[in-house]
Amino acid sequence: MRFDIITIFPDFFRGPLDFGVLRRAREQGLVNVTIHDLRAFTHDRHQTVDDRPFGGGEGMVLKAQPIFECVESLDVASREERVGARETVVLLSAQGRLFHQQEAEALSKLEHVVLICGRYEGVDERVNEHLADRELSVGDFVLSGGELGAAMIIDVVARLIPGVLGNEASAQQESFSSRVKVSETDAPDSTCASGGLLDYPHYTRPADFRGWNVPEVLASGNHDEIRRWRRRKALEKTLQNRPELLQPERLSEHDRMLLHEASGLASERRKS
Repeated sequence: MRFDIITIFPDFFRGPLDFGVLRRAREQGLVNVTIHDLRAFTHDRHQTVDDRPFGGGEGMVLKAQPIFECVESLDVASREERVGARETVVLLSAQGRLFHQQEAEALSKLEHVVLICGRYEGVDERVNEHLADRELSVGDFVLSGGELGAAMIIDVVARLIPGVLGNEASAQQESFSSRVKVSETDAPDSTCASGGLLDYPHYTRPADFRGWNVPEVLASGNHDEIRRWRRRKALEKTLQNRPELLQPERLSEHDRMLLHEASGLASERRKS
């Protein structure tokens, strides 16, 4: 899969892309990432990439001209021709729709993704209107620029590309994944499956650390009970930290029973 990043700070990416899963994916040729310095597409001696916005206001806005010319240099199809094609141009900005796991899964099915890193007080809106296919934000907060967001998106998407993690089931078992299907009467097949919930708690050796013991069920060897415990803890953690993820239509009867059980246990802990 090919990623092209357009930025005014190309050196920023010397670190985030050179470690762990992404480094291995690049070395294996599964992911190709190219950084493009936006200043190389300016036509004045000062390499000006920004300007004051029409109508006044604070701050500077990235100009349309260098961004258009940079994207056009990448042999990307026109916006109209990209409809249905396996490539996309993404503008990263605080005004974009929220990036989430389902968006990552959609991007992972493409062959080419161009990421435009917004900066300053924004980007000339003509980039969004006539060049980018989608405008994305990585969270309900304001970053100094889109570079961190671009690194995050590449990391999230790369994990979903076959071969990157070695064990393809790993990506299906992680929090927020929509790939695990839960039946109407049972918990997920895997003891590790999240089914779109937050992950369940993990414990390592020693079993007794400073008097805090690992839950007995995890050392029992009873995989049915372990699966039940993990699913209930995932539901409990999701209810506590991200209740908006608990979509009723995605919960089986088994989940509803476990959720009721988790709610009761949480209520008892609060009373004690």
